[in-house]
Amino acid sequence: MKKSMLDILACPIDKHYPLELFEIISEGQTIKEGILFCTQCNRYYPIIDEIPVMLPDELREADKKRDIEFLKKWQRKIPEKVIKQGNPWHL
Repeated sequence: MKKSMLDILACPIDKHYPLELFEIISEGQTIKEGILFCTQCNRYYPIIDEIPVMLPDELREADKKRDIEFLKKWQRKIPEKVIKQGNPWHL
C-alpha cells in the first residue's frame, strides 16, 4: 500500500477519516505489512503483502484465523491499543 492512499481511505464501518497507520515493514513510500486503525470505532485493518484488508465484520469472519495469526506474528510491533481494543476480535 502506498502511504498516499491514507488520503482516500476511511473506515468501512463508520466512514471515519483519517485512519491511523502503524507501519511494521515498509520500503520508502510502500507499506508492506502494517495496520490501519480507526480511532472512532477501534477496529483495525491489517495490511498484508501491501494490501489493506478493509472488509466489514461479517466478511472478516471467514478470515478470522488469518487476522489472529497476523496479530500474533506482529504483536511486539503492534501498539497495545490495537491488540486490546481492536475489533472484531483480539488476542
